[in-house]
Amino acid sequence: MNFNARTRNTRMKTLIGAIALAGAVVGSIAGSVAHAAPIGFLETLHRNTTLINTVPSNGDQNPYAVVVAPVSSGTVKQGDVLVGNFNNAANLQGTGSTIVNYHPDTKELSLFATVPRDLKGCPGGIGLSTAMTMLKSGWVIVGSTPSNDGTTNTKGAGCLIVLDNQGKVASTIVSPNINDPWGNMAVVDNGDHATLFVSNAGFGVGGADGTPPPVFKQATILRLDLDIPEGRAPVVKQETVIASGFGAQADKGVFLIGPTGLALSQDQKLLYASDAIGNRVTEIDDPMTRDTSAGVGRQLTADGFLHRPLAMVTAPNGHLLVTNALNGQVVEIDPSTGKQLYARWIDTDKAQSPPGNGDLFGIALTPEGDGFYYVQDDVNTLVLAK
Repeated sequence: MNFNARTRNTRMKTLIGAIALAGAVVGSIAGSVAHAAPIGFLETLHRNTTLINTVPSNGDQNPYAVVVAPVSSGTVKQGDVLVGNFNNAANLQGTGSTIVNYHPDTKELSLFATVPRDLKGCPGGIGLSTAMTMLKSGWVIVGSTPSNDGTTNTKGAGCLIVLDNQGKVASTIVSPNINDPWGNMAVVDNGDHATLFVSNAGFGVGGADGTPPPVFKQATILRLDLDIPEGRAPVVKQETVIASGFGAQADKGVFLIGPTGLALSQDQKLLYASDAIGNRVTEIDDPMTRDTSAGVGRQLTADGFLHRPLAMVTAPNGHLLVTNALNGQVVEIDPSTGKQLYARWIDTDKAQSPPGNGDLFGIALTPEGDGFYYVQDDVNTLVLAK
């Protein structure tokens, strides 16, 4: 082999080696990208599975509240999913009186509670709203945003109803600060005492007359500090309006539009609220300790993927998951930056326009934190995203 041939051969080997090395680097980068940790919680979910129809034997419909049982107590087993109904069998809003219990282990549905429609001590009667929780002590607390005829023309101020672990009414919580408890609760539960946060959307709101009906900036977020004596129903130790001035509006299609979703930051230093009228999420400082109203708080994020934000929950990674009222999407928000990361379709029902419009209300994480439960209220179903 002559000198030129050897030189060409050496150069070729060098080139082949360089190409191989570059390929290895690219492959390594591609592998790193492929196996990179997900940016958001929604990335880790793969399918939506319809679990069961939520209509009980009395025909109640329009499921709103969704709560996962933190303990086994009475007729409820830890991990069961409680679902409240806002409408009666005639589909009149603000008249639903039942809570059903989905058992993930048997995939069956049972009736947990039927609250008397004319319950004394609850102004206006019973229409079970999205405001519901189950405490570690076994007590279930649910809000009533009631109507006599399915419209806001006859709505009452409502109350919070305390149920025992057999689904029987133990007491009611009524206050001048409670007027149509509406949105899903944020809760800190310490066993013998607990703190509840609930939005109230009824102040000033009347009938759904006018096009559109007027907006009243009187909706509030109320903190209730509860004592829970052993063997006795929770009692309110202190109540504080920690936020006020949110917009609320009567609506023929959805009864009320107002602040709905409440979720605490993992360090409990911030309370996040979904302001439906403002199409935004705001944050309230020091929710556990403040003794004055923060107004509507500080805007975290607005518009973008949000389309009238409704229910909200804090994901295991600290991000916020917010359902939309005006389409079938759930939005993931990084609260450290206010960035909206994703909008994922979880209801593509084309019977509405856009798909899923008006269907999504309650949302609750699975006990394992690997997914979430939600309801499609147009078809009365409980669904699991996982």
